[in-house]
Amino acid sequence: MQNLRFVFISLLSFFTITATAQFVVTGTVLDSATREPLSNASVFCQNTTLGTVTQKNGEFSLSLKSGGYDLIFSYTGYQTQTIRISDNNKLEILLVKEDKSLGEVVLKSSFEVADGWEKYGDFFIKNFIGSTPNASKCVLTNPEVLKFFFYKKTNRLKVMATDALLISNNALGYQLRYQLDSFVYFYNTDINLYRGYCLFSEMEGTDSLKNLWSKARVNTYEGSRLHFMHSYYDSTLLEEGWIVDLLDENNDKKFIKVKNVYDTAYYNYVQNMTDSIGEDSLVHTITTGPAEVEIYYPRKISITYTKKSPEKQYLAKMKLPKSVPYQISYIDIKNWITITENGYYYEQKDWINQGYWSWKNLADLLPYDYLPD
Repeated sequence: MQNLRFVFISLLSFFTITATAQFVVTGTVLDSATREPLSNASVFCQNTTLGTVTQKNGEFSLSLKSGGYDLIFSYTGYQTQTIRISDNNKLEILLVKEDKSLGEVVLKSSFEVADGWEKYGDFFIKNFIGSTPNASKCVLTNPEVLKFFFYKKTNRLKVMATDALLISNNALGYQLRYQLDSFVYFYNTDINLYRGYCLFSEMEGTDSLKNLWSKARVNTYEGSRLHFMHSYYDSTLLEEGWIVDLLDENNDKKFIKVKNVYDTAYYNYVQNMTDSIGEDSLVHTITTGPAEVEIYYPRKISITYTKKSPEKQYLAKMKLPKSVPYQISYIDIKNWITITENGYYYEQKDWINQGYWSWKNLADLLPYDYLPD
């Protein structure tokens, strides 16, 4: 049997993609040195509500809806490991013990700010959780796990955590458990970068409260990057209210509307296939996994969502007139981006946000397994 990867190029803007309903990932989590099973290790899909813990023998099983996921494996005292998955898998995960001495050196650095939370807490919340209406309803319940470091020579702030951050998003009805690797803010360029692993869980509430959360989630989803990825995957960009403009090749201040976002220059439809010998002794080509979409633009693009105007807080921050009618984000794509059925995309480091989406942080993040009613 020979695995083949066929790339089909769609010339039509209304291409419909079908995929398998779900798949199962199973495996065992072991100590890399002793190969002893690790029980109660955390296994979850990044930025979803989907997770479990390993049994006494280190085994786990997760049933997932069709799409792509970063599967996270974490255990106290061990290095976190990530594996990308999109189809049935049986995994053996070998976790490596952390070098505690290195962590102690970092957390006892002379650059640590003794009263860091008092000095930088509000600033961190604003740039990590956000300053949107949703952010105003979020609460970090364990700020004591944060450590703040300021590096005067490079004029940057670094924030680390000794344990997972616990955040209640009372606007959307989610509890977030965020394993923060690091948060860095560069004062000279007004750029912040953060890296970590997030697991969502549903908050308990009355029927009335759940109804409010449901409406807030729909409102947050509409015009979001997740909405855009779903629309591109489903070939419904126009119907959903999206416009894509490409920076003029000869004028770096002018954008030109992309007439066909499914043109082969920007778009590929990818279906994984395999050859199999059937009972009739003939070779049959069958689908082996869910379809994916690839997109790429050679220059900066602007993405306009035409069905909603920006929040007044965003307009005030950017000093824009109240009459701005649409939400506009600017994107640099360094390489081909692959989009899966659930809106997950990779490589995420090759997608750089500016404009409206860059204003949205953790408070406006929805899990990949969210779908509006």
